[in-house]
Amino acid sequence: MNNLKKTAAATLALTMIMGGATGAMASPKHGSDDWKNSSAHGNGKNDDKNDHKNDDKNKGNPNSNSNKGNKGINLDFGDLNQKEWKWAYDHIIRLASQGVFNGYEDGSFKPKNNITRIEALVAAVRLLGLKEEAEKPENMNAKLNFKDFDQLKNKYGWAVGYVTVALENDLFSESDVSIQADKPANRLWASVLLVKAMKLEGEAKKKMDTVLPFRDTKDIPAGSVGYIAVALEKNLITGYGDNTFQPNRPVTRAELAALLDRVDQQLPGDQNAQAITGKIQTISNGSITVKRTDNTTVTVPVDANVFIFRKDVKAPLSALQTGDEILLRTFQGKAVFIEVTKLAVPVTQLVDAGKVSFFTLNQQGKIATISLSKDVNGTMQTIIYNVDANVTITGNSGVLSPNLNVVVKGNNNIVQTIEILS
Repeated sequence: MNNLKKTAAATLALTMIMGGATGAMASPKHGSDDWKNSSAHGNGKNDDKNDHKNDDKNKGNPNSNSNKGNKGINLDFGDLNQKEWKWAYDHIIRLASQGVFNGYEDGSFKPKNNITRIEALVAAVRLLGLKEEAEKPENMNAKLNFKDFDQLKNKYGWAVGYVTVALENDLFSESDVSIQADKPANRLWASVLLVKAMKLEGEAKKKMDTVLPFRDTKDIPAGSVGYIAVALEKNLITGYGDNTFQPNRPVTRAELAALLDRVDQQLPGDQNAQAITGKIQTISNGSITVKRTDNTTVTVPVDANVFIFRKDVKAPLSALQTGDEILLRTFQGKAVFIEVTKLAVPVTQLVDAGKVSFFTLNQQGKIATISLSKDVNGTMQTIIYNVDANVTITGNSGVLSPNLNVVVKGNNNIVQTIEILS
């Protein structure tokens, strides 16, 4: 089995995955206040209890395969305000667009809810592109030697294959005797899990003697120090403003989403087969045409509920511009998620007129520059423009020579047409 990130195309199925997120795990960018606000404490605990009652019945559980269907993919969660959840919003949407970490059947995401180990494991396996592998009959029917395997099978039968694949891909420790599916995933456990998912266990073991910069380092088991060191080095997680790491603090869904997205951006392997990257050529008639880096083009119909990120905020389709470099994800053949990764270079229209002073040729004998002289407020000025290699010349049989009056046009100070006046 390929241990690198496999093609994640199949993960775009409409399984409402239960996920999590430690991307905000006390990142300096977001500050400790964001962490506190996003943690599920107080009233959030009651919400968690109600959610897990539904999970037991396989109702509203984002991980459960019982939620498969053709309802479409939801990227507009009713309880996820972009302004309030700025630090996690883009992470959550990216993962949901891949089907790695989605919301609930009622249209919510519940970002403040704590995440359980089984939910985090399922999301990690899907992040690696191993969803199809996990759902193969032989893995779904596997018999694993965990003490609590029967409990897992009875309560989360749909997840047996995921645990099997997680075990095969070294996401468990050799000393683990139990799955502890319902145990809340804390910062320490989640960090170790994702470092393992990145196949950096060997690197982590070499860093076991690292002196971690936290006041509560004593709360981090010696055998986990190297994993935390790697997680810090890869910018997956950071400490808090009070110089603590708080390894036993529960991880919320929003926090795990951010961590998973950061890991996704660093995973090796093939790109998601359902992800199209390139530069926008045209947007018309409800479709978008993208020119890939290999110069091939693809035209994709745009879903009516397409989710678009441009300049790091949610944007309408009309905000996209020709020349924008994008990452586009599809579902059932339609674009459901578009993220602008590089803005188009603004086009400056060039229109000028004057008398040809001189022009130069390149090594191929084509016009490289053209110099125009003209009267500006009673003063003769000379302006030199670069000329496109494929410039079009009209008038005078297409023969350019000094002292001819011309009009030049183009973009971004590059002359693309030269009209010789009679």
